[in-house]
Amino acid sequence: MIFSIIDRGDENSIHIADYLKKECIQRGWIYDNEKPQIMLCVGGDGTLLRAIHQYLDRLDEMSFIGIHTGTLGFFTDYAQNELDQFLSDIQTSIPFIEESPLLTLKMENGRSVYALNEMRIESFSKTLHLDIYINHEFFERSTGSGICIASQAGSTAVNRALNGAVIDSGLNVMELCEIMPIAHKDHHSLRNPYVMRSDRNITIISDELSEAELCYDHLQLSLKGNTRLEICTSNKKVRFIRYRTYSYLKRLKNLY
Repeated sequence: MIFSIIDRGDENSIHIADYLKKECIQRGWIYDNEKPQIMLCVGGDGTLLRAIHQYLDRLDEMSFIGIHTGTLGFFTDYAQNELDQFLSDIQTSIPFIEESPLLTLKMENGRSVYALNEMRIESFSKTLHLDIYINHEFFERSTGSGICIASQAGSTAVNRALNGAVIDSGLNVMELCEIMPIAHKDHHSLRNPYVMRSDRNITIISDELSEAELCYDHLQLSLKGNTRLEICTSNKKVRFIRYRTYSYLKRLKNLY
């Protein structure tokens, strides 16, 4: 098996990454940072997101495993006190693959960006008036600090903090939430989270997009120069390799 490792950057995670690298090589795995088949992510969900964005062009050729040493490990499979179990599992267990599709956003200049968790179009210095179309049909005008569009995988992240619905694993959906929406006698929007099929296309049109930022996973960029954005589910998928049973409900309970 060809593998590589990315770590959180703290002393503890670096030490664990070095230990795992040595142990995996002793078990016959081949270390290759350029074209790994498996990426070991030592840290938390932020470390995993960094790895995914680093290898966006190779996602169809590799899988990810998370070793938790960080503050949040929703996507991770092993805690740092389970390293012996992990090393045993990779020798004795037959893994299965779980896939999570990415979201993609296309800007007017043709640039596309991707996210596992969510895309947020937001501004906290200016009220945004965003016209939202779903499958090219007008849906609503959102007035407030912006909107968040989350995948199923991202429903437990920022979407959850916005009182969005937590979506069960295995459901192929997207979810739209408003960020600090404004409602008065002359303007009302749905305000409730809207869960939609993953094959929907979302269009956002506004002359105020130039005042907004796009925040996607742990990254962000200015939307200056854009008046129209297209968001949909991407053909790119993140593959998680599981050597043991993944309990989605157990992970949800660990959040509260």
